[in-house]
Amino acid sequence: METPPPAIQANQHIYRDYFDEEFTRTIDENILQLLDRVWFRSRLVGFEPFPARNNLARPLIFASNHSGMAFPWDAIVVLAHLFRKLPNHYHTMPRPMSAPMLSKTALMNPYLVQHFWKKCGCVEATTLNFETMMYNPSHNLMVYPEGVPGIGKGFNRKYQLQRLATSMLRMSLLHGTDIMPFYTVNAEYLNPYAYSFEPINRLTKKIGIPFLPLTLLLLLVLVQPWAFYLALPAQLTYVMGTRIRPSELTSKKHNELTRDEYLALSETIRQQMQAGLDAAVQAHGQQPYRWRELWQRIKENRRYFPFFLPFAWPAAFTEFERRFVKNGERNFNLGLDRPGAFWKLLWRNPLVLAYFIPILGWIPLAIKGYRGHRLGRRGQQP
Repeated sequence: METPPPAIQANQHIYRDYFDEEFTRTIDENILQLLDRVWFRSRLVGFEPFPARNNLARPLIFASNHSGMAFPWDAIVVLAHLFRKLPNHYHTMPRPMSAPMLSKTALMNPYLVQHFWKKCGCVEATTLNFETMMYNPSHNLMVYPEGVPGIGKGFNRKYQLQRLATSMLRMSLLHGTDIMPFYTVNAEYLNPYAYSFEPINRLTKKIGIPFLPLTLLLLLVLVQPWAFYLALPAQLTYVMGTRIRPSELTSKKHNELTRDEYLALSETIRQQMQAGLDAAVQAHGQQPYRWRELWQRIKENRRYFPFFLPFAWPAAFTEFERRFVKNGERNFNLGLDRPGAFWKLLWRNPLVLAYFIPILGWIPLAIKGYRGHRLGRRGQQP
């Protein structure tokens, strides 16, 4: 096997830093399975047989569109679904490259669960980390090549792929590996009719929030902080696209291409992916909510009430962190289907009440989040 350059070898600790398979499994079994089963009702289309590496020494690059103006539940759901439904392929599952802002900003971790993204396998999207992950001997890689602009696009540009980062193309050509596009459908309706304006975004970036979606739901965020993570019950569908081989799009080697040629090739890939996304939306995106199906799932899982509803999610996530992270418990069951479970979780985690206090509730949440985040960064292995 090829020996990586010294800088890559020194950085290969990112394969195991933070990533905790038991954390991922336990939070999926206790919380994410319920949310997915009732609220998001996700489907994988065309993922089996699971794609195999064309270059055994290099990971495939899975690439998808981002949902606009919403907390990235689309990424959480697809990763949990893959983790759950394809257990035989666990060690080849894609590890996501995530915007550094997601892990460095306390509020961008769901319900202030410390290092949520990294513990679930995410790696910060830096040039060195991207190059290092291309030498991962087992896991594949997942990228959202639109980056933050893809999340921040307004509802008026739903399902319109923004300019793709050329880094995906560069890595594919450099390492001789294919790109596996998959298309996220209906996630645009997690927070519909939301728009953003750059002057406002420049202000929110100063506190670590990449954009502020301007929508009627924003008023709810002020009076009910739990709504910061709110997602409407869009039925999320993930459609595997046609394998893209960038090496077949050019006769030049990666180091012979000019910047303009990289941009042109990247635009060709964007257009291919846009055509695939359009077809996926046409086939699976005409009824984003499927209200009758949602009501049926609610009735089937009524013993878990209210935990499949967004206002109760803070209690479940906070209790999970208390038991798994703070108490070090393993192999436990939160018992969300037990009578009075919601009130018991509030009793054990009184800070959860802050999620329901208008405006002032943000103060203790911010204090807890940023203080805990700083302590976590100092006290854990980087």
